[in-house]
Amino acid sequence: MRPCRWMWTVWLALALPMAYAQQLTNEPVKQLDLKRYLGEWHEIAHLPMFFQRQCVDNITATYSTLPDGQVRVHNACRTRDGKMDDADGVARTTNKAGGALEVRFAPSWLAWLPWVWADYWVLDVDPDYRWAVVGSPSRDYLWVLSRDTHMQRAQFEALRHRAAERGYPIEKLVMSAPLD
Repeated sequence: MRPCRWMWTVWLALALPMAYAQQLTNEPVKQLDLKRYLGEWHEIAHLPMFFQRQCVDNITATYSTLPDGQVRVHNACRTRDGKMDDADGVARTTNKAGGALEVRFAPSWLAWLPWVWADYWVLDVDPDYRWAVVGSPSRDYLWVLSRDTHMQRAQFEALRHRAAERGYPIEKLVMSAPLD
């Protein structure tokens, strides 16, 4: 094989898989039934992030409605020393797609500052609201959530694959719960 043809073959072999690796648009679901989304979710996996560095397992997010129509967010986890750590925040809907929310953990007196609100996109949700995948437009954040404390391996791998198609760095996922 001539050097030029060899280089072309190698380039195609490397470029084509990368071109097809991101096949899904990174956007929130068009419709989200917020009432069905409320309740307790167990984290199955997440991308590493500073504010979860102390969590080792038993990671939950519980959502409930507030009198003003916003959503209370209560995150909890078990730390390395066996203690429970938690944080409370507020989520609000946006005028974007149904699954596009914003969340803040800053005090309410800072709520007027736009930068205290972070995008919280529900990317995928089970029709029965048994699992969900949440991410961010920047692809810096990703959570795989379940109503159960565990998830079937095949289901997790399918969700992981869809996240990869959206361009999330799934090779960095940290497992938080067991797979069946």
